[in-house]
Amino acid sequence: MLPGATEVCDVRSALGQRAMKLRICGIRTVWDAVGDGEFFCPGCGGDRNYRRLTGRRRFAVLGVPMLRRGTTGPVVECAACRGHFGTDVLDHPTTTRLSTMLRDAVHTVTLGVLAAGGTSSRTVLRTAAATVRGAGFDDCTEEQLSTVVEVLSADIGHGSAFDPAAEACGAALAIELHEALEPLAPHLAPAGREAILLQGARIALADGPYGPSEREVLTTVGGALQICAEDTARLLAAAARTPS
Repeated sequence: MLPGATEVCDVRSALGQRAMKLRICGIRTVWDAVGDGEFFCPGCGGDRNYRRLTGRRRFAVLGVPMLRRGTTGPVVECAACRGHFGTDVLDHPTTTRLSTMLRDAVHTVTLGVLAAGGTSSRTVLRTAAATVRGAGFDDCTEEQLSTVVEVLSADIGHGSAFDPAAEACGAALAIELHEALEPLAPHLAPAGREAILLQGARIALADGPYGPSEREVLTTVGGALQICAEDTARLLAAAARTPS
């Protein structure tokens, strides 16, 4: 036998005995499903079905649960990869949901800018309709946007004194801007948030420089998207210097 071979065999034997003990007894978790749904799986990198699980820990002998050892979880189990994740993954919207949130955000920003600047300019309406169609509302027309803005304009001037943009776009629309943009902002990279703001800026600039009301609305948009006031002002100024 080669030198050291005996020691190697002894080590392998000890490891084998330890593995046997682990198979004979150990802690086993019994999972119970308490809910299901669809989520964005960080393991798969896409939308998947999931089960929400809670676990009961048991000391097991020969695979048979014997003594209680407390509870564990809850966890989220992916139906595809079977990976287990913390329940905070459910805070991330699915790809489908994120697309809907983006579409609605662009639509709401467009309405805010139109309500502030008016719809008398065909160039502005044309730019606005093209922006909304590009976001996913394929059947959006200039006439539809004009009609919606007319309804929203009835609310102008009835805003709260705590929201300086409320007089520009109306209290209801100011609230809608925050509701549409604030939940979306944490899930977008800075470039994505800036892109939404700049889409609104291009609509406002389609018929000339920003009006005071348009600038106020766009400032509100920047704040709701978690863009600081200095960066919002910088982006709006850069957009105004860029030829359309």
